[in-house]
Amino acid sequence: MLQRFTLGTRALLASCLMAVAGVCGAVALPAPAMDVPASSAKGPQTAVFAGGCFWGVEAVFRHVKGVTSAVSGYAGGTAQTADYEKVSSGSTGHAESVQVTYDPAQVTYGQLLRVYFSVAHDPTQLNRQGPDVGTQYRSAIFFVNDEQKSVAQAYINQLNQAKVYSRPIVTQVVPLPAFYPAEAYHQDYAARNPNQPYIVIHDLPKVASLKQEFPALYAGK
Repeated sequence: MLQRFTLGTRALLASCLMAVAGVCGAVALPAPAMDVPASSAKGPQTAVFAGGCFWGVEAVFRHVKGVTSAVSGYAGGTAQTADYEKVSSGSTGHAESVQVTYDPAQVTYGQLLRVYFSVAHDPTQLNRQGPDVGTQYRSAIFFVNDEQKSVAQAYINQLNQAKVYSRPIVTQVVPLPAFYPAEAYHQDYAARNPNQPYIVIHDLPKVASLKQEFPALYAGK
């Protein structure tokens, strides 16, 4: 993600947010034709998504009803390289990811996928997301069981067939080898740094789009 920088006034930050929000709206997507039935998911469930800088993806899922926690971290590499500075090199195999724990009685895996593809990131950008470039920012769904794999692949096929994007979806659907939480200062970063320019420009519009496009799923927490 971009290096931190400062601007002179909150007014300028607010104007940036308004300008960006106007061009970074959610993509209207159909509901998944296939989903994991709530009856087959007993107790809290987990899902792991990668889609650019984890600050924004985490911020979106923290505001989804039924989500009990969203943790920024790394997936795709080894424990030895699950370190921000190493991951930032783009050579570790890790992707900045978010582990979502949710109550399947309140929100389904398919609904989480719909949020992920609609407002959390752009699934047509290969090995990048906005200004952040590298394989560590790739679009990926790390499935934890065969049901998640089937639902994710089916939804990607559904979206491609519906041609809801002008470019093909490049999201990887791969098994989760392990998830490693990121350093403490990355957790809940957007909520703790709402005036940080990167958050204002790239992440707060995503949360605003969630509220606008998915009011029934939005939790103002």
